[in-house]
Amino acid sequence: MPAVVEIRDLVKRYDGFTAVDHVSFTVAPGCVFALLGPNGAGKTSTIRVLMGILFPDEGEVRLFGRAPQEVREQVGYLPEARGLYRDARLDELLVYLGTLKGLSTAAARQRAMTWLARLELQDRAHHKVHELSHGMQQRAQIAAALSHDPPLIILDEPFQGLDPLHIQLVKELIAELRSRGRTVLLSSHQLAHVETLADEVALIHKGRIVLQGPLDTLRRRFARGDLAIRLKDGAPLPGDLPLQRAGERNGTWYVVPQAGVIAREIMQRLLQAGADIERFEVVYPSLEEIFLRAVEGAFPGGEE
Repeated sequence: MPAVVEIRDLVKRYDGFTAVDHVSFTVAPGCVFALLGPNGAGKTSTIRVLMGILFPDEGEVRLFGRAPQEVREQVGYLPEARGLYRDARLDELLVYLGTLKGLSTAAARQRAMTWLARLELQDRAHHKVHELSHGMQQRAQIAAALSHDPPLIILDEPFQGLDPLHIQLVKELIAELRSRGRTVLLSSHQLAHVETLADEVALIHKGRIVLQGPLDTLRRRFARGDLAIRLKDGAPLPGDLPLQRAGERNGTWYVVPQAGVIAREIMQRLLQAGADIERFEVVYPSLEEIFLRAVEGAFPGGEE
């Protein structure tokens, strides 16, 4: 199927500073795609070009095969900076924004109340925006982005300002959107929150993509053979295992085999020693570990 998002050799400059440096990626229909990197890496500039807020200095962007300005009603957008009218009443504001996306007033009101309930804001519906906490305003903007049921949702720092309970709520919501066939492009510097969500990732640093691909593929590519082993009743590991290092945490041993030693050999040694194994699995690197190693490879010594 044609890509929902296409970016080809995108360059965006500000007064001679290159914020986005020949970035290219595509997002397939029904995919959760994460654009990840530290603050100032170029994520928001890329998204603003995608939304038609900024124009590229070089390169090309397409949404549904068309210019972003032509398909705005098909996109739900959560900006990084809060942009709700501070003196507006929340329910009335969401209804107004829904009508701007082509909904009738009645449909916009019904959708607004549904999403306020979904995001645990129904008891704040009659409050003005400035009366809401930062986390509530963030959830209100997510409701605004989703109320017209767009096929593409672009979320710039969706977890910003949220407490752990509402971070989990938004994660569940993103997974639900994917299960309904929606395409989600999310940007975040909080890599740990994205690990259970993303189908594909692009890691950006200093305006450049340093690594991209399906998350499972990247984890396998960067795996070093680390293992997690738990023996019954917290028993210690046999002393003759061919390991570089081993450390115990909460009853589980995290070990790194010696060079050239595969997981099967460690398992055989344990069985030969009569160990009663409760857990034995390969430990894949976190997104943060992958990102750090990718940046080190792209910018040796920290220099461009």
